[in-house]
Amino acid sequence: MKMPGNMQAMMQQAQKMQERLAAEIAQIRVDGTAGGGMVTIQMDGQKNVLAVKIDAEVAGDVEMLQDLVLAACNEAVKKVDAESQKKMGGMLGGMGLPPGLF
Repeated sequence: MKMPGNMQAMMQQAQKMQERLAAEIAQIRVDGTAGGGMVTIQMDGQKNVLAVKIDAEVAGDVEMLQDLVLAACNEAVKKVDAESQKKMGGMLGGMGLPPGLF
């Protein structure tokens, strides 16, 4: 099915914006921390864990360490989501879409 020229141009523009957004999200780097910085998780925009730092002070208490790693990961995921939303909002804002659509 052949689309009108205007619609085809809009689809191409949307695809370029999507590719640019994906590239920007891939560049996101956040740190999630727990226990006052005793555990730090670094995560990228695709929610891959890049680094884990654990203070030697908590290494002996396995249960506490597990809780802190879990909390730091959850914080990092929330930060990635927030950064991604900011980037999407900024990029999609120029399209004139109603707020809250994405």
